[in-house]
Amino acid sequence: MPDYRVTLEAAWTVKDVTTTQDVIGIAVSEAGKRLHPSAKFVDVDVMVMPCPYCGDEINSALVVARTGMVGLLLSMKVFNAEGEDHAERIAKSVIGKAVRDIPLATYCIDAIEGENHA
Repeated sequence: MPDYRVTLEAAWTVKDVTTTQDVIGIAVSEAGKRLHPSAKFVDVDVMVMPCPYCGDEINSALVVARTGMVGLLLSMKVFNAEGEDHAERIAKSVIGKAVRDIPLATYCIDAIEGENHA
């Protein structure tokens, strides 16, 4: 059975912040705390998107009225899945249990070729 790396996007909100750097730092920290220890194997990254004006990549964070939202990427390896759909369900179950009440959507699913995980 194949192995997959499943990446989910999460919309993380943080209250009482003033800058995008604050919301990013707090969101990554909160996500790490909620994922540890039950899902400490999940990688947490900040989503980037292209700037509509210059095309450079920028962090997907926004602060309005002292409330911030940041897009996080939560990724994990799923071993011995029956297919992409099965790997996606496993990842959503594992990550979803750790970060309850956080909206999740599938970002990408990649097959892992030739890795030994014995």
